[in-house]
Amino acid sequence: MPFDNSFAELPPAFYTRLMPTPLPAPYFVAASDKAAALAGLAPAALRQEDFVAVFSGNQVPLRSQPLSAVYSGHQFGHWAGQLGDGRAILLGQLSGPEGPMELQLKGAGMTPYSRMGDGRAVLRSSIREFLCSEAMAALGIPTTRALMLTGSHQQVVRETIESAAVVTRMAPSFVRFGSFEHWHYRGKQEELRILADYVIHAFYPDLLVAPNPYLELLAEVTRRTARMIAHWQAVGFMHGVMNTDNMSILGITLDYGPFGFMEAFDVDHICNHTDQGGRYSYSNQVPVGHWNCYALANALLPLIQDKEAAEAALDGYIDAYGDKFDELVRAKLGLKTSEEGDRAVADAMFKLMHENRVDFTLFFRRLGELRVDVLDADRAEADAPLRDLFLDRPGFDAWAVDYRARLRRENSEDGARRLAMHGVNPKYILRNYLAQTAIEKAQNGDFSEVGKLLAILERPYDEQPENEAYAALPPDWASHLEVSCSS
Repeated sequence: MPFDNSFAELPPAFYTRLMPTPLPAPYFVAASDKAAALAGLAPAALRQEDFVAVFSGNQVPLRSQPLSAVYSGHQFGHWAGQLGDGRAILLGQLSGPEGPMELQLKGAGMTPYSRMGDGRAVLRSSIREFLCSEAMAALGIPTTRALMLTGSHQQVVRETIESAAVVTRMAPSFVRFGSFEHWHYRGKQEELRILADYVIHAFYPDLLVAPNPYLELLAEVTRRTARMIAHWQAVGFMHGVMNTDNMSILGITLDYGPFGFMEAFDVDHICNHTDQGGRYSYSNQVPVGHWNCYALANALLPLIQDKEAAEAALDGYIDAYGDKFDELVRAKLGLKTSEEGDRAVADAMFKLMHENRVDFTLFFRRLGELRVDVLDADRAEADAPLRDLFLDRPGFDAWAVDYRARLRRENSEDGARRLAMHGVNPKYILRNYLAQTAIEKAQNGDFSEVGKLLAILERPYDEQPENEAYAALPPDWASHLEVSCSS
């Protein structure tokens, strides 16, 4: 398992070299075979003792140059100054079939950037990140990946005493918007240029021939960010902490903390209990993503040297988001063609869902079962599984009339449409209560539910009749679950 580490070739100011802090008696919790394949690793090997040692921070692999990166950022809209990898250590890169993948240990001990933290992660939050990373990938949403999860009986103090864990995260790069802000706010233009050149050469080589590569970097990152957030909105995912230090320069979902998937649809839902002001609510994710791109533009402006051009690049966010979101929603509605009134049909649908607090995932999955060819007299009975999600059934009936009319205009065939819609509307998502059940079992030494959930979430669009219970409405007790920045 020989590593490279291109980030370690940057000047020393960009990171601190250090070794992970070993975990006492680490044990295997779970691994993703699909992520292993991306890193060129044999899935079976991950269960071996040597690999458990490496991915717990107890053994450093050949040619690895472990380091923690420095960055800064805006947190909840306020400049927070220097942050950095407070509990993450980059081992380096492994070459896989789709290119080099960086492997990073999260929870591997204190770093110079830990501030008041202990550098550890807990089993609870590590299980959530591990499962969600792989669930998002299976949903086709740009994301970091999770290779492996290890645990230890070492105690860690949070709101209560919990056990330690390490999740091995993978991505082509972990450079963030805040990585650029760090040098801009320090007036270090040379370091800013070095970082931008590194990112362009390594990840955006097509931009090298552009008249202004730094401007094109901003434009492309802005578009990627917009499209990523369109994916979030379309599947009902809420990140919870969209600080600029949690925004990837590659436009992939980064840093799974107090995330959540929408259940009872509320456009203003806040998944992060810490976010009292609702800055990162579901409805605010789109404008906050744009705001974060402005923060990146401000950091890159000394290199771009053209404020009007930078502003024009940022304007691409709205179109990129709108185009991708419209494309995704049309697919979710089973529409093969585009009409001028499609957005009105979708807006009316979301309004009705919001007013009735309809379960987001169940609605779209059951919508695929709606029949166009049903007789008027049989419509209420045929629509019952979908219709019964609404308190305002006449309101649903009125919307369904418009929806069916739209489907008829393109001669939609029920069977083909159902198959297409079930291919884009997941049946299985990582609901909070499912994660909590797996966490509670794991905290009692039973890791089987983590593995079972992973297997289910890797096939989110399949029927999986043996796992039907995992697609049901959440139980009443789940309404009391809360996640916060400590999660």
